[in-house]
Amino acid sequence: MTNNSPQQPQPLTHLNQRGEVNMVDVSDKAATRREALAEGRVRMLLSTLESLMAGNAPKGDVIATAKLAGIMAAKQTAQLIPLCHPLPLSKINVELQPDPELPGYRIRAQVITTAETGVEMEALTAVSVAALTLYDMAKALEKSIEIESIRLVSKTGGKSGDYHTQPDEKN
Repeated sequence: MTNNSPQQPQPLTHLNQRGEVNMVDVSDKAATRREALAEGRVRMLLSTLESLMAGNAPKGDVIATAKLAGIMAAKQTAQLIPLCHPLPLSKINVELQPDPELPGYRIRAQVITTAETGVEMEALTAVSVAALTLYDMAKALEKSIEIESIRLVSKTGGKSGDYHTQPDEKN
């Protein structure tokens, strides 16, 4: 099933019968393969992008550090987002691509697991932290860097079915 339209309101699964915050019980669900892809952009001055691409950042290898931070963040999602389940992640791939037309970087994160619940939050967390790390590593060059358009591109597996949106044209 592909779902490209806005979803209808669903019951709030993170609230118990008394309206209190509650972690969803997934113990009756089957462990299945689940995958999520998220993306985002980091916009900066062309001169900042050119400096980063040339390896001229005061703090060192910006791209490798941001990629590693995204991978580490995906693995820590359950500690950052209160009601997320800790999951055994099978694959985490974080990519940062320079885009002179933006100008800036396009970030994508793919996360895969075999579990009772999905990995959308892990993919979104990976993109978010990679973008924040890129900002941190480049802020000496430019303070006005903008992080934007972080979103879920697709997810597969699970009870709610597959979800696919149109990816950003350049990613």
